[in-house]
Amino acid sequence: MRFATDTGGTFTDLIVEYDDGRWAMYKASTTPDDPVVGVINALAKAADDNQCDLTEFVSKGDVFIHGTTHAINAIITGNTAKTAIMVTKGHPDILLMREGGRSQPFNHTLRYPDPYVPRDLTFEIDERVNYAGDILTALDENSVITALDAIKNTDVEAIAVALLWSISNGAHEERIGALIEARLGKDFPYTLSHRLNPTLREYRRASSTSIDASLKPLMGRYLDTLTDRLSAAGFAGHVYVVSSQGGMMAARDMAGKPIHAINSGPSMAPISGRYYASRENKDQAVIVADTGGTTYDLSLVRDGQVPMTREMWVGEKYLGHMTGFPSVDVKSIGAGGGSIAWVDAGGMLHVGPQSAGSTPGPACYQNGGMDPTLTDASLVLGYLDPDFFLGGAMEISVPCARNAIEEKVAKPLGISIEQAAWDIVDLATENMTQAIVDITVNQGIDPASAILIGGGGAAGLNSTFIAKRLGCKKLIIPEVGAALSAAGALLSDLTTEHRKTHFVSTDSFDMPTVNAILDALKAKCMAFVEEAGDQVIDYQLTYKAEARYPNQVWEIEIPFAVEQFSSALDLEAMKQVFHENHKRIFAINDTDSEVEIVTWSVSVRCRICQNTMAGRLSGDGVEEVKANTRSIIFANEDRYEADIIRFEAMKENQTFNGPAIVESPFTTVVVDPQTQFSRTQDGSLILVPTQETTNA
Repeated sequence: MRFATDTGGTFTDLIVEYDDGRWAMYKASTTPDDPVVGVINALAKAADDNQCDLTEFVSKGDVFIHGTTHAINAIITGNTAKTAIMVTKGHPDILLMREGGRSQPFNHTLRYPDPYVPRDLTFEIDERVNYAGDILTALDENSVITALDAIKNTDVEAIAVALLWSISNGAHEERIGALIEARLGKDFPYTLSHRLNPTLREYRRASSTSIDASLKPLMGRYLDTLTDRLSAAGFAGHVYVVSSQGGMMAARDMAGKPIHAINSGPSMAPISGRYYASRENKDQAVIVADTGGTTYDLSLVRDGQVPMTREMWVGEKYLGHMTGFPSVDVKSIGAGGGSIAWVDAGGMLHVGPQSAGSTPGPACYQNGGMDPTLTDASLVLGYLDPDFFLGGAMEISVPCARNAIEEKVAKPLGISIEQAAWDIVDLATENMTQAIVDITVNQGIDPASAILIGGGGAAGLNSTFIAKRLGCKKLIIPEVGAALSAAGALLSDLTTEHRKTHFVSTDSFDMPTVNAILDALKAKCMAFVEEAGDQVIDYQLTYKAEARYPNQVWEIEIPFAVEQFSSALDLEAMKQVFHENHKRIFAINDTDSEVEIVTWSVSVRCRICQNTMAGRLSGDGVEEVKANTRSIIFANEDRYEADIIRFEAMKENQTFNGPAIVESPFTTVVVDPQTQFSRTQDGSLILVPTQETTNA
């Protein structure tokens, strides 16, 4: 068997893939103080469902894949390790000066952001290497020892080392690493920039090195705890962690480079979205929306390609901290099932960005939460069945939801509880719709021409309304949509990438040197494949270069088709790819110009999933389609008697009409009167909304 988990802000999702290819889905409440508890609880639920104890069940697993927000949450909340940084003498302000850019160019009241590592923990090391790797000033080891002695007398828990041009010659950083181990112990966490991120631009490299070092103690403990508890529970297989790049890494490798876990959980939803959309239509753009308890995560899949960005920031762009690594491009807004509804002093209703999370959770959870949320509003409107939340495993209270909405929204606005509940859903829908418009229109995509994928446990509450506002012709709720990221983990590949900075121009192309670099990078990737062993079904190498026109400041990343350059034709083909990509991105190119290449990279993706039934849940014997009806409310307090239909019982290609509620133990899909829906052969729910309605 294989297990995949995703730890969200409210629930921890688990998908189990059995030997025969069947999938089963489970949810447990996330435990913020110790997220591993939520993982073990989800596994325990699966064991109970299989009528065996946890040890017996877990021992049957071969692979465990984990997606987590532990790393990014630690950065956002300031719970990373206290970190020092060593830099070249005369350059202590790399993290302070950053790069150019302002999120609000004319707002001069914005406070300049603090550096990731404060100046009092920045240590200047007497050394200097130039761009060619020549040593201009030899490393003064006494300056390193002096810094380490000062660090030893503080409560610093990790060290980042980011020297100028170490990407051309890393000898000085390597020696500092050896001195750290000698003076502070072999287990003291540190990160060397030329090992972690051998690319140009000192701020990005120093920032990524600092972030990585600050996460090592935390993520090392977390992943050790995860693997130890899994082992204690009887698991003896491979443990992987989802990476920001849309693949997965061995837990021990992730502990050594924890910066790759920053976008761990959200990066998997586009993988799932691409898979399910491809089963319907391979050509349309795909909007992947993952509605969790805390956030609404969006991505746009075009031409079957998962979107990537080289500009990943933790926090707001320019005001946060740059990771310096590519990542799956996911935009998040503070809107989810647990988003809190509140009225400001001016009488304006807001939904989010604050979230009730899993603790105390929405008011209806009866766990101490007093603030109304999107979940509470959906319960009041009749969308959720209080006796069938999580399949009846969790009791929720309509009176608690009504009381919270009445006290915090209805009374301040002078409206009925039902109208207040609808306004909460309506405003959350508008916030989500606008976020989708932003990511699509800015990339030249008409959202009406795209397929909308609704994922996350709360997706079904208003995805139909969102699709209608966007004008989308088709909305897909995958069978495992409530655990979209966990499903993506089971569909993903083992990945790694290796990079080398080496400047060369196409008019003086040093073919032997470039080929030697590519050969060395490929060898590292092949070593990764060998280490992965017989679980690898097949693998694919990808060769890329960061290139630019002469005198340009920024590069773009382009793929090229050869493993080794053997002729001028190979070089010309790469130039042509660059010209085409430059025109696609900037609407202009210069085909007569030479091209400069700054960085070379080779990555490998190892396929380990061979399940031809991927994405399908096993049936649970539900036979009734229309078991009963329930009164639900739309705009203007219009009430409808909606058919209650079990997701699992729907027959393939049988068409139904709204109003209806489609329920499973993990999700609830609200269908308004003007929408038709059916179930596909792949198990997904397809909704086709009309574009004109007075009720949604």
